[in-house]
Amino acid sequence: MRKIRKGDTVQVIAGKDNGKSGTVKSMARDGEAVIVEGLNIVKKHAKAKRQNETAGIKEIEAPLHISNVALISPTTGKPVRVGFQTVETATGPKKVRVVHKTGEVLDPV
Repeated sequence: MRKIRKGDTVQVIAGKDNGKSGTVKSMARDGEAVIVEGLNIVKKHAKAKRQNETAGIKEIEAPLHISNVALISPTTGKPVRVGFQTVETATGPKKVRVVHKTGEVLDPV
């Protein structure tokens, strides 16, 4: 289980985009990096692969290490630390993400 998932709203806590927030667009397979919409924009030199494509300098979103982002709480709107808790459901025990400070459950049960 990962503390940050695709679709979560996060805030950058280190780096050139420090203090900015956005939605997680995708994650690396190993879970160590995230791509956040509109943040960590880098310029990439691209060569035309086909005849109808244009070559040039393109701006893309580069991955950020997961330690450089913090999850934003949906209720308070502030960056929070995330932990895990086991909750009993009708189908059996389920592991859910919770906010350390308040104990608020982040995942639907």
